[in-house]
Amino acid sequence: FQKHEFFVDMTCEGCSNAVTRVLQKLGGESFDIDLPNKKVCIDSEHNVDTLLETLKKTGKNTSYIGEKSA
Repeated sequence: FQKHEFFVDMTCEGCSNAVTRVLQKLGGESFDIDLPNKKVCIDSEHNVDTLLETLKKTGKNTSYIGEKSA
């Protein structure tokens, strides 16, 4: 699995819950949400485009930061 880091403009618990929901729909994702720093780190076999599209479903401003070394 690749570890990818994304910026998601989350301001509250509700935002991070929205991220959790869309990622759980993808299935089998292991992810870590850093609310204070507005970062989402995802361990995934999906490609970046798929993950970005998924995160954008939350309606939040989202961008790809890069690969994270484990």
